[in-house]
Amino acid sequence: MKRPIVLITGAAGGIGFGCARLFAESGWRVFGVDLNDSSDPSVFESFMIADVSMEDAWKEISRTAAREFGGVDALVNCAAVQICKPLVETSLPEWDRTIAVNLRSAYLSVYHMHSLMKERDASIVNICSVHAVATSVNMAAYAASKGALAAMTRALAVELADDGIRVNSVLPGAVDTPMLRGGLARGHLAGDDIDAMLDNLARKTVLGRIGRPAEIAQAVLFMADSERSSFMTGECMTVDGGATARLSTE
Repeated sequence: MKRPIVLITGAAGGIGFGCARLFAESGWRVFGVDLNDSSDPSVFESFMIADVSMEDAWKEISRTAAREFGGVDALVNCAAVQICKPLVETSLPEWDRTIAVNLRSAYLSVYHMHSLMKERDASIVNICSVHAVATSVNMAAYAASKGALAAMTRALAVELADDGIRVNSVLPGAVDTPMLRGGLARGHLAGDDIDAMLDNLARKTVLGRIGRPAEIAQAVLFMADSERSSFMTGECMTVDGGATARLSTE
């Protein structure tokens, strides 16, 4: 049986690596891309260090994918940065970097990988965020980038349907990753102890805990798999422990 191929950006990060590991365990051939090296041979068949916000990087990624795999069955756009500042304190370079990594990279991925995915019953999964639909203080740049990515997901689902490419997104809530821990001090939680702030955050979810990268990876694999989610496209699936289901005034 032919093993499907997945390209994952941000593959060295918390959710990205969780996805890469689950796809590999599920029999997929994994091509990872990240600014940081994580060329674990037990997970990645191929790994490239690259800045996915840059077009030259995508030219090389697409050439490598064509040469080593002959095509791609799933594309997971997971690369992201997070600036935790009030908008009026966010510099233009910080704003531009956030939009470039979180949004422009997804545009570039489709632009350069489309020909390698067309007519393969392929799928694209964009990793958005609950900040696309409900947000908190000092997250304007990040929320804007993720909201735009969710909108682009819906637009691409319509645009790429005739090419046999489904496009969906997963919106994680609070997941225990370096990005989450790095953003805890932005002023939305009381205290200055990381573990205490994590506990405080966990209590705000309906399930009473924060998520694990492996749990988000399960949703991503479901969306990527052409059999499990074959009748789904343009969907934004929230995986947040019920956080956005509860009224903030409760």
